[in-house]
Formats: sequence, structure tokens, C-alpha cells
Amino acid sequence: MSQHIRRTGWSPWYLLLLIQFIAVLWPPFYNRAEPSLIGMPFFYWYQLLWIIIGAVLTAIVYFATED
Repeated sequence: MSQHIRRTGWSPWYLLLLIQFIAVLWPPFYNRAEPSLIGMPFFYWYQLLWIIIGAVLTAIVYFATED
């Protein structure tokens, strides 16, 4: 019977997860109404865009660090 050894520790891939945190950390950077997208102020579509980007970054990190 083969044993599966789970790797623990830190990987440079985890730094990608900081991108989303840093991008939304400072609200004065994106707290404005223009440019609007389909009538939605920049503040809202910027945050929604980072939800999608965050999901993609999480998937990249998951598959890159998968055993």
C-alpha cells in the first residue's frame, strides 16, 4: 500500500494571493464614480472585477501547489 505524503510549508506561488488583498486594501485609490461601466460606478465594478481575478488567482495557486 502506498503512502501519500502531504507536503506542508511555504511556496512562492502563495504570493499571488497577496495581489488581491493589496489591490483592494487602499479604498481612496478606487473610491470614485468615473469611469463607469454599463452605468455602474468604478467603485463597484472594480471590486466585482477583483472577485473574478481572485478566483482565478486562487485556482492558479491551487493547481501550481497541488501534489
